[in-house]
Amino acid sequence: MNRKKSSRVAIGIFLFLFLAGCAGPPVVREAVKLDMKVPVGKIDGNQFTGIRYPFNVSAPAHWKITTKYPKFMLDLGFEEGGLEESQVFLFNPETQSNVQIDFSPVGRHVTFDQKKIEWLTSAAEGSFREELEKELGKGKKATTSATQPYPLKGVPYSAKSFATYDRKGVKTEQGWVYAFAEPFQIFILYMVLEKEGVNDHQAVKQILDSFEVVEKK
Repeated sequence: MNRKKSSRVAIGIFLFLFLAGCAGPPVVREAVKLDMKVPVGKIDGNQFTGIRYPFNVSAPAHWKITTKYPKFMLDLGFEEGGLEESQVFLFNPETQSNVQIDFSPVGRHVTFDQKKIEWLTSAAEGSFREELEKELGKGKKATTSATQPYPLKGVPYSAKSFATYDRKGVKTEQGWVYAFAEPFQIFILYMVLEKEGVNDHQAVKQILDSFEVVEKK
C-alpha cells in the first residue's frame, strides 16, 4: 500500500481539477529549478539541516534520522516508489513509528490559501481509506479526525488530519499534514504504532514542533 503516493496523487488530482475550472490562470511564479546534484541536507546527530530544500527538523534522542527510507516501512504497507519521493525519514527503531517529509515544487499557476489547504487535506481521506482496505481487507474500519489548521514554523498555510485503526492487533494512528511555503507544497506523513510504555505521540509532536522552513541564503 503506497499511502504516501496515494495522498500526493489525490491532492494532485484535486489541484488539476481546480485549475481546469479557471480560465487562463495567471503565472504567479517562475518555474522552480532544483539542482539534484546538491545533497538533500546534512544530518548531525538528531538534527537535519536542509541544503537542497529549505527546511530543518530534529528528532528525539531515541529516534533516528535518515535520507534513505528504513526497510521496515515496506512491511508497513508503503511502496518503494512512493518512499523514494520523500527527502527525510525520522523513526523509532524500537516501535517502527515513523515520520516522512517531502518537498515538491508547485506549478507556475498554482495559488494557495488556508481554506484550500484544509480542503485538500480533507480530500485525501478518501484515498487513505481506499488504500487501507486494499492492504488490510474490505470493510476495514478507521476513525478519521476533523481537519484542523496546524501551525508549522515558517509556513503560511498548513493543515492536519489523522485516522486511527487496528493494524494486525496494534492500535495505529496515521496522520498527514499538507502545507505550502513558497514555492513548495509540503507533505508530512506519520505513523504511530502504539506500544505499552512508549509515548510516540509525544515524539511526533516534538518532531512537528521542531520542523521549520527557513529562508534560503
